[in-house]
Amino acid sequence: MNKKMFFVLLTIVIILGCSMFLYKNAEKSDSQIANESETKVEDYSPVLLEDIFTQSKQGKILNAPFIAGKTNLEEVIELWGNPNVIDNTSVGDYSDYISYEATIGSVNSVVVDVRSYKSDLNTIRLKDIEAFAGKPDKITYYQDKNNDQIILIYNVSSTYQLKWILPRPTESEPNPKVHHISVLSQNNLMIQQIQNKISKMTLEEKIGQMIFTGISGKTLNENDLSLINEYKVGGIIFFKGNLVSTNQTLNLLNEIKSVNEKNDFPLFLGIDEEGGRISRLPKELIGIPSSKKISESNDVFFAHDIGKILGKELSAFGFNLNFAPVLDVNSNPKNPVIGDRSFGDNPDIVSSFGIEVMKGLQSQNIISVVKHFPGHGDTAVDSHLDLPVVNKSLDQLKKLELIPFKKAFAEGTDVVMVAHILLPKIDSTFPSSMSKEIITGILREQLNFDGVVITDDLTMKAITNNYDITAAAVNSVKAGSDIILIAHDYHNVISSFQALKKAVESGEISEERIDESVTRILQLKEKYKIDNSKVNKINIEELNRTINKVLNKYNS
Repeated sequence: MNKKMFFVLLTIVIILGCSMFLYKNAEKSDSQIANESETKVEDYSPVLLEDIFTQSKQGKILNAPFIAGKTNLEEVIELWGNPNVIDNTSVGDYSDYISYEATIGSVNSVVVDVRSYKSDLNTIRLKDIEAFAGKPDKITYYQDKNNDQIILIYNVSSTYQLKWILPRPTESEPNPKVHHISVLSQNNLMIQQIQNKISKMTLEEKIGQMIFTGISGKTLNENDLSLINEYKVGGIIFFKGNLVSTNQTLNLLNEIKSVNEKNDFPLFLGIDEEGGRISRLPKELIGIPSSKKISESNDVFFAHDIGKILGKELSAFGFNLNFAPVLDVNSNPKNPVIGDRSFGDNPDIVSSFGIEVMKGLQSQNIISVVKHFPGHGDTAVDSHLDLPVVNKSLDQLKKLELIPFKKAFAEGTDVVMVAHILLPKIDSTFPSSMSKEIITGILREQLNFDGVVITDDLTMKAITNNYDITAAAVNSVKAGSDIILIAHDYHNVISSFQALKKAVESGEISEERIDESVTRILQLKEKYKIDNSKVNKINIEELNRTINKVLNKYNS
């Protein structure tokens, strides 16, 4: 009896032991599944996220060469063939390329939206995006009978948006996987409107937009009126001799705007207001320190505040564009033209201070023109007097001169000025302002700059001592420049205008090439909402108080 009881108890113990073993294993399995689930949530590549954001700043998605706002639909078809499906909508045409896991959106045959459905995007989840990039600039939702989606919108540059499209989070799935991404030109509707305007413009009107000219005196004369009324130039630059007092400057700008009112497009009204020795504004205003003085403060907030002050000054008078900041690295102590106009001889310091001045200007709705690409800091000749020669290779430029420009482009540069410098190791025939290798090859294709390119003044002796100015204008446009700056002499402007017109009519320059530049120019004018609004009065005392406040803040 005792033996039977023993065996019964032993059996019960064995059964209980097996049950506990199975329970523990089941519990462990559930834990493993939970851990595996957590691992899957985190199983994405930060490099993939970084690459997506980097490409989006250039208007691209991964594994596709097309650029939103720039690539023509014909180029897509030439490379990828005809799409599997085309969806014509009220906002554009969307071409599905199933084998490429991509959709291309276009307006008037220009690509404005590139979308990727690559399978590796499914490794990225909602929380991964926000952990990497922070909160989006905007969140929207989309719902139809097949989809219920959340859309995270990041304004990755002044030109492009990156959209992450995911299923809407729910209680059962609060951290959904990415469905697809979209890189969208923020200017897509603007592009359509601008292209419609360009289609109605004459060739002469288009060329006029590509010319930035000066005026001869303190008031408008017949030649100045002709440039605005007859040739419909795109912009006017002002020098010290044009601006002698606050009231005179205000009256001059208001008069120009009044004359231009009957034209279809507003004027760029630009000035070189760098601070230090390069200042064109009337003397009633307190002077701004030079770039060198600003960088010596070792405080980039000072640079930003200086940019804001410069912007406030220019806006108060009615200007809308400043040829500043200087991004040249002052690496040659014998340089006769840059010197204290530069933030220094260290490219990182030049970058950080220059970018902050640029952003300060932009914060006041003033267009900032960074200069002098690809770098005027290592010259021993003033390009106002003759043509500087820099015997540097592209690799050498990349290690010094190009660094500030590349960084500024990534931070939203709208316009870059190209210098008159001969770089024989890159182009032995033409200076940078006329060089296709430099403007198209380096600036556009290698540095991916998609903004407006303007030449330095073609009436400088670097050009006039060595080239015919009309040929220089034509060669510059052929090289990729959007705007030709001709600051002096009415006849230089007219002869260059006629030379460009002749080059188009003869087929030397295609009208499509002209349209590319005019599109960029009009986009910029639209972006900054430039118009012919006049300024009634200006409070110099208030401006000076603001200037003093900032100077005292950083000099105390």
